[in-house]
Amino acid sequence: MYKIKINATLFLLSIFTVIFLLSVSACSQPEAVAEEEDGPGLVKIVYVDWVSEIASAHVIQAAIEDRLNYECELLSVTAISMWESVAAGDQDAMLGAWLPSLQQEYLGQVENQVVNLGPNLVGVEMGLVVPAYVEIDSITELNMHAGEFDNRIIGIDPEAGLMANTLRALEVYELDDFELISGSDLTMTSALEIAYEEERWIVVTGWTPHWKFARWDLKYLHDPEKVYGESEYIGTIVRQGLQEDMPEVYAFLDNFYWTAADMEQVMFWFIEDGMTPAAAAARWVEENSDLVDQWVAE
Repeated sequence: MYKIKINATLFLLSIFTVIFLLSVSACSQPEAVAEEEDGPGLVKIVYVDWVSEIASAHVIQAAIEDRLNYECELLSVTAISMWESVAAGDQDAMLGAWLPSLQQEYLGQVENQVVNLGPNLVGVEMGLVVPAYVEIDSITELNMHAGEFDNRIIGIDPEAGLMANTLRALEVYELDDFELISGSDLTMTSALEIAYEEERWIVVTGWTPHWKFARWDLKYLHDPEKVYGESEYIGTIVRQGLQEDMPEVYAFLDNFYWTAADMEQVMFWFIEDGMTPAAAAARWVEENSDLVDQWVAE
């Protein structure tokens, strides 16, 4: 009996020793692993699923990962969620702020909660677009040909500022016979492609830069009331505190600037040539290393 008690005691002591050693190992191991795996950090970019913003988001992701050695994560959301997530600090940056008028309402709601780094692309245009073969040139002429357009204007994301401007255009130009159809960039361009092939009249919401202008012969309808504003720009918005948390990334995003031709080239590669957005972005970064160097420069 005594022998059994001695062995049981030794057994219990050995168990306690193993547990202690395991607990010490568990406490120390994650720290060691964290030190090994801990890189510069994770940059979170949020964007709207428009072809233009897919292009810019993937180019920035490729450039940040290639030049700054940060991991970069992309998240596709709606337009309003894009602004809200940066304002809340859940996302680090967005590259698709269409200003000064198109997304002014969103900016106004969070202006004191974000940092506006200014334009990354200028010369943006937007409005109602038709194929060049359509025999009208102004929004004022739409009412006379409503039936030929099937009484529809083909739009995009219902939360997009362009859609709000188009609803206003319906009122300003008294387009009572027209209905604005919401959808996405893909549904809009698909409808445009089918109509163009059949040489049917169609009117869509449009903006530049966009790959559809490189693929088809299109034109903007004149907007005498300036419902769609003057020339816009696309801006970069970042969360508060990014400059302190990731100064390299902040400086990079502040330096980011390219042209409509640059963006349209990336869009063309993944729309027309069948490349993935990531592959098209990587190709553009490689072929435009001098410009990307300027973004990285302090």
